Amino acid sequence: MPKNSSLQDLLIDELKDLYSAETQLTKALPKMAKAASDENLRAGFETHLDQTREHITRLDRVMELLDASPKGKTCKAMKGLVAEGEERIDDDATDAVKDAALICAAQKVEHYEIAGYGSVRTFAELLGEEEVVSLLQETLDEEAETDRKLTELASSLNVKAEMSEASTAEDEKDDR
Repeated sequence: MPKNSSLQDLLIDELKDLYSAETQLTKALPKMAKAASDENLRAGFETHLDQTREHITRLDRVMELLDASPKGKTCKAMKGLVAEGEERIDDDATDAVKDAALICAAQKVEHYEIAGYGSVRTFAELLGEEEVVSLLQETLDEEAETDRKLTELASSLNVKAEMSEASTAEDEKDDR
């Protein structure tokens, strides 16, 4: 039987992808937290790290319910998103601009996860896997809440970034 020839196969393959994504995120979030200058942003990354560990635990439970292993796949998309986030960490920017860039990178991750969890939840629904649906919905709700909190933070931090840019430009103008 070819790979992903059934919805059940696709569900398991996509869950493995999400497991890999979440595992990669547990290594990236501490770096993002360390790079954040805003205390609320740093705390948000640290809180999401705890949630991400819980997401992995839930995925372990989901895979147990489906009688499958969560391991064996590398999420290439998350690999790329993490690499982009690391580029933002290394940016030569003011603290406020770097925080804005970190939020942007984090929201790309959240949107990827929301898409992934929404899809697998729907697959599980169609397959009648009620307990799996419940576990995946719980994670999906947390990912959406994290995205909402990042949007809230962005509304104030992006203004700070813009103000720091204006201030830097004014300083450069004065130096001439």
